[in-house]
Amino acid sequence: MSTTIASPRSPYSAPRNRGVNWEKWGWIYMRASGVVLIILIFGHLFVNLVLGEGVKGIDFAFVAGKWANPFWQVWDLLMLWLAFIHGGNGMRTIVNDYATRPLTRKILLAAILVSVVVEIALGTVIIFAFDPCPVGSPADLLPSFCPVNQ
Repeated sequence: MSTTIASPRSPYSAPRNRGVNWEKWGWIYMRASGVVLIILIFGHLFVNLVLGEGVKGIDFAFVAGKWANPFWQVWDLLMLWLAFIHGGNGMRTIVNDYATRPLTRKILLAAILVSVVVEIALGTVIIFAFDPCPVGSPADLLPSFCPVNQ
């Protein structure tokens, strides 16, 4: 019986899929978003804990004052979106690695997608629609820094 072995210098020609390589882009996203998240998170911690009054200074008024500035709204929005998409992509990778049944994989991936989309939507609405002093609220329910609405 004779077996032919290809020359070691001959190129390997695997059939190529001409579509978008989503796994490659997911891998690149994880690395890039990880670096950006490190900068965003440590900047967030530095400003809130080191430059501020520490943990004791973080309260409703602190968050209200911070989110009154569009810069901090965008900062927190970037952190929210990158963190949830980063985490969802990581969970997707784990499901693809360990879920052996196709139906189980589809259910788990759908659950991850739904939870990431819902959390991102809720967080985005909260960041941009946050109003610490809503008009028409009873004065006893408003924080002390809000002017009393007459």
